[in-house]
Amino acid sequence: MDFQQKNKPLCSVCIANYNGEKYLASCIDSVLNQDFEHPVEIIIHDDASLDRSVALIKENYPQVQLMSSSDNVGFCISNNRMVDAAQGKFVLLLNNDAILHKNALKTLYGASLSQGTGIFGLPQYNGQTGELIDMGSFFDLFLNPIPNIDPRRENVGMIIGACLWLPKTLWKHLGGFPEWFGSLAEDMYLCCLARLRGFQVKVIPHSGFDHWVGRSIGGGKVVGDGKLSTTLSRRAISERNKSFVMVICYPSYIAWLVVPLHLFFLLMEGILLTLVKLDKRFWTKIYWNCLKELWCKRYRLKRQRSAVQRTRQCSPMTFAQPFELIPHKFRMLTKHGLPHVTD
Repeated sequence: MDFQQKNKPLCSVCIANYNGEKYLASCIDSVLNQDFEHPVEIIIHDDASLDRSVALIKENYPQVQLMSSSDNVGFCISNNRMVDAAQGKFVLLLNNDAILHKNALKTLYGASLSQGTGIFGLPQYNGQTGELIDMGSFFDLFLNPIPNIDPRRENVGMIIGACLWLPKTLWKHLGGFPEWFGSLAEDMYLCCLARLRGFQVKVIPHSGFDHWVGRSIGGGKVVGDGKLSTTLSRRAISERNKSFVMVICYPSYIAWLVVPLHLFFLLMEGILLTLVKLDKRFWTKIYWNCLKELWCKRYRLKRQRSAVQRTRQCSPMTFAQPFELIPHKFRMLTKHGLPHVTD
C-alpha cells in the first residue's frame, strides 16, 4: 500500500483519539498493513489526550497526519475536522480501539465500485474473544440498535461509526456529524439521514474489524458475565441523542405515533429504574436530563427537522424497512436483567 505524500490518496482513514495509547498502535498498524494497492492517508485527531498518545504517534508514525486539539471537543467535531482536511475520494472513520482485517479497505472499495454511492460497513468482532458482535444494526421503533448477525441481510438501518466508509462527496452532502451531539448516536443520525435521502446503508459480509467495544466511553455492551454494563454519562448521552435523531429524522406519519410513545415509555422507564435501584441519579442524570434537553433544544430540533424532511427522497414505508416491532430493551431485559450502571 502506498503512503507517499506525493500521491493523492484514494482513501483517507480518519481516527479520532482520546487517551487511546493502549490500543492506538494496533489500530494504526492494521491500516499500514492493509492489502490495498491504492494510496492511503491516515489522519488522527487527538482530542486533548492526557496519556502519551501524541508522543507515540510522533515517535513511531511519521507518515500520520496528526491534528492535536488543545481542548476536548468530542467525537463529532473531531471527525468533522479530519474529513474537512481529508484529500481522499473515500473516507473511512475508524475508532482508535478498532483493528482492521487485512483486506478491509479492498473490500469496502470494491463495494463502492460495484454497488454505488452509500454508507458501507463491515462485520464487527469482539477484540477480546473474537466473537461476532454484529453486521450492522436494525432498529426497534424507538431507535434502539438491534445487532444483525445474518450475512444475507446486507441492507441495515445503521453502520457503527467505529468503522464507517463513504465517499467524501456524500459526507459533504449529508453535512457530516451534528457537532451539538458531542458523542454517541452521530452514526445513527448520519445513516438515517442517508436513507431518507435515498442512499443505501449496507454491511459487506466479508472481511471485518476487531473492536475493543466501549473501552473509550464506558461500556454499553454485554460483558463477560452475561450482564449489560454501562455508565450514567453514556446512558444519558445515548438516550438524549437517540431522541434527537428520532425527532429530526422520522417521517411525519411515523413521528406523530412513535415520538409521544417514546417519551411516555422513557418517563415510565426512568421512574421504575429509579425506584428499583433506589438511586435518584438515574432520574436526574439520564431521564430528566433527556426530557429537559428535548425541551430546551425544541426550536433547534424543529429547524433541523424541517430542513431534513424537505430533502426526504424515500417513502415512510421504505424508511421503516430496517425496523422491528418488538422493543429491544424488553428483549435485553428478559435475557440479561437490569444493566449494571456505574459512575
